[in-house]
Amino acid sequence: MLDGWRNQQLARNLAFGTINSREKTVRAFTRHADAFPWRWTPLMVDEWLGDLRAVHDLKRSTLRNYQEAVRSFCSYITDPLYGWSVECERRFGNHPVQVCHEWNTAVHVADAEADAGKRAFTRDELQAFFDHADAQVGLVREAGRKGWLSAFRDAALFKTAYAFGLRRNETRMLDTADLGRNPEGVEFGEYGVLYVRHGKAQKGSPPKRRSVLTVWPWAAEILEQWDTEVRPLFATADDGAMWPSERSPRIGFSQMNSRFALYRDALGLDKVLDFHSFRRSYVTHLIEDGWDARFVQEQVGHEHASTTSIYTCVSSDFRTRTLRRALDATLDAALKPARRAR
Repeated sequence: MLDGWRNQQLARNLAFGTINSREKTVRAFTRHADAFPWRWTPLMVDEWLGDLRAVHDLKRSTLRNYQEAVRSFCSYITDPLYGWSVECERRFGNHPVQVCHEWNTAVHVADAEADAGKRAFTRDELQAFFDHADAQVGLVREAGRKGWLSAFRDAALFKTAYAFGLRRNETRMLDTADLGRNPEGVEFGEYGVLYVRHGKAQKGSPPKRRSVLTVWPWAAEILEQWDTEVRPLFATADDGAMWPSERSPRIGFSQMNSRFALYRDALGLDKVLDFHSFRRSYVTHLIEDGWDARFVQEQVGHEHASTTSIYTCVSSDFRTRTLRRALDATLDAALKPARRAR
C-alpha cells in the first residue's frame, strides 16, 4: 500500500521530502493505532490527534499536516481504481475506509497559522544582534581560538538573510554563481542582484525562482568582503556554495539555528524571534521607509499582496506618522478653497 501510494505521489510530481514526511506520519499513526489500515476507525484518529495536541503540544499547522497525510493515504487505498478495498475484503474479510472527515480534522481557515507571537525585529534589536555577531568574530580571533571564520560566515549570513528578505533554505542554498550585476544599480558592482533558485515551492511544482535586487549599499559591501576575502579561506570553498562549513561544502540547518539562538539568548532578546524574523523585518522596514508595496511583494516572491501584508509588522511610530500625513493632507485640502476666496 505504501509503495503504491508513494508511486501515486511521485506521479503527481510531489517533492521527495513531502512524500517521505507523509509516509513517516502514516507509519507513526499505524504504530499508535496498533492496527492495519483495513481496521482503522475515526476513533483511532481522534485518540491519536488528541494525544499529539494535549500531551506533545504540537502546533496547529503540524497537526493539520498529519491529518492531511492520513487523509491522503486513506483516499488512495479506498479508491476503487486501485483495487485495495476488493483485495482486503478477499484476504481479511474487511476493507479500509476514510477515517479523516470534516468533523474530526482541522480546517485551514486562516491565511497565517504561525504562532501569533512571531514578529519582526525592531530596528534597535536588529542592530544589537548584528553588532553582537560582529563582536564575536573579533573576540574569537583575539583569543587565538579556532572558529573565527565560522563566526564571520554566520554574521555575513544573517545580514544577507535580512538584506534580501530570504527564507532559511533560500539562504542556505545560495551559491556564488547566484550573484550578478544590476544594470540600473551599477553602484552595487557585481552584487546588485541575487538570484534565488530554491524558493518555496507549491505542491507538485519545482522550487520557485526569483531575483532580488540589492536596495542597501552596505549589503553589497558585506557580500563583496565575504566573497573575495573570507570565503576563499575555507577548505571546502571550491565547491561554490555561498556558505561552506569546515567539513562540508554547505552549512547545515542545525548550525544556522544554534548560532542564531546563541546570539539571541546572549542579548536577552524575545524568544519569539527566529530566523524567519529577518524576512519579516525586511518587509516591515521597507514598507516603513516608503518603498512601493508592489516592489516589496516582488522582492520577497509573494504571489498575493495579502501574504506580504501578513509579514508587515509596522511600528506604532510609523502608523502615527502615516495618520499625521493623512490628516494634514485632508486639512490642507479643506483650507484651499478658503485661501483662494481670500
